[in-house]
Amino acid sequence: MNTRDKAILADLERFRCLTRDDIAELYFAHTRHPITQTNLVLKRLRRDGHVKCATDRRKYVYFPQEQRMKPDSQKVAHFLAIADVYRRLRNAEVPRVFEVEPKLGGKGRPEPDVFAIWKASPWYIEVQRTTYTDKYMAEKLNRFEAYYNSGEWERAAWQPANKKVFPYVWIIAETGDKKYNVGVRPFPVYQASIDEMMARIKR
Repeated sequence: MNTRDKAILADLERFRCLTRDDIAELYFAHTRHPITQTNLVLKRLRRDGHVKCATDRRKYVYFPQEQRMKPDSQKVAHFLAIADVYRRLRNAEVPRVFEVEPKLGGKGRPEPDVFAIWKASPWYIEVQRTTYTDKYMAEKLNRFEAYYNSGEWERAAWQPANKKVFPYVWIIAETGDKKYNVGVRPFPVYQASIDEMMARIKR
């Protein structure tokens, strides 16, 4: 198994699942025939028992061999949406860190979909595939605020030595133009598509 194969398997572990096209963009975009190359590699990895594949979808979805998530789980679409966020951020600048569903503590702590360091800034990203109530979103943000007030985040390994920084909270909504009433928070909360955020950063 070569270095590229190991990197593909590592990304399958990180994202939980990826489509063939995700893998083609991440690892074979520089080749003359990205899809053909991707198919050949995935066929070999599947044959050798390193990956599993859900073939009942319009686009085949690949999983790590030891993945316990069922191929028909509703979480599959959620994790693919997170992978799409990564790919789109990467097109602007490769994130220095991109952790999927990082663990920030026990019960009552926030559960962001992503922790990223991108554009030299830390982010907690919420990828919303459906529209929630303001109450539900307030409860999620309240957990971020409780975490902020705890000061535990200051001990994170990624923190700069000279200045502790609480990540921006970024809500990426995939459906509609719903803007949540986020209230007044001690940290910035952004509600923007990736295109909107990129345009804002470029200003």
